[in-house]
Amino acid sequence: MTKRTFKVAFRDSLPILAGYLALGIGFGVLLQSKGYSFWWAILMSITMFAGSGQYAGVDFLAGGAGILTTAVMTLIINARHFFYGFSLLDKYRGFGAVKPYLIFGLTDETYSVVCSAKPDKDIDRKKYYFFVTLLDHIYWITGCTLGAILGNFIPDSTGIDFAMTALFIVIFVEQWLSTKEHLPAVLGVATTLFCLCVFGRELFIIPSMVLISAELVIFRKRLDPEKRNEVSEDD
Repeated sequence: MTKRTFKVAFRDSLPILAGYLALGIGFGVLLQSKGYSFWWAILMSITMFAGSGQYAGVDFLAGGAGILTTAVMTLIINARHFFYGFSLLDKYRGFGAVKPYLIFGLTDETYSVVCSAKPDKDIDRKKYYFFVTLLDHIYWITGCTLGAILGNFIPDSTGIDFAMTALFIVIFVEQWLSTKEHLPAVLGVATTLFCLCVFGRELFIIPSMVLISAELVIFRKRLDPEKRNEVSEDD
């Protein structure tokens, strides 16, 4: 069962493999362009495993940012993971020793697979989530390391930091096309734009996440098939 579970996890994580190699290479090249060796890329990708956070971390390192500034900015950049975690409390319940790693390894892409995948009944869900997370982590480490090595042969890294933005756009489009219910996407875009206008680019992330979470709670019955069925049965 473990072997089959690993194969299914590997199959489902293949799209992330392609994305993480490209993004990781971009990060590694950017890091190397600031004068840091590939060992820094390996260390950061193993201990941080945060795409957008690591890209921002390059500027923090190069600019000599203080610990407090780095901590606050990292919290703001990755605040969305709090809300990812809340939505996975039931899925990860009772997972024991692997749960801390699953929490650590929860990225946007891993979250997307965990939420959308529907493994067969003979698949061990605990091992499946662990393998998906581990494989994604390995892909990221590999990409970052390759990028830091290849960066020695790339004279100009201009525009490489847009790779992370491009990935988010691809994820958004893929999820839009894969579902008929577009309300969450519309709410997310509209709320984010509203908060960007009200709070500015430096402070809009956390208010956006709070408002989006509140909106999803309000529209939960419409978005959750089980809740819709319960309402229909009551009628």
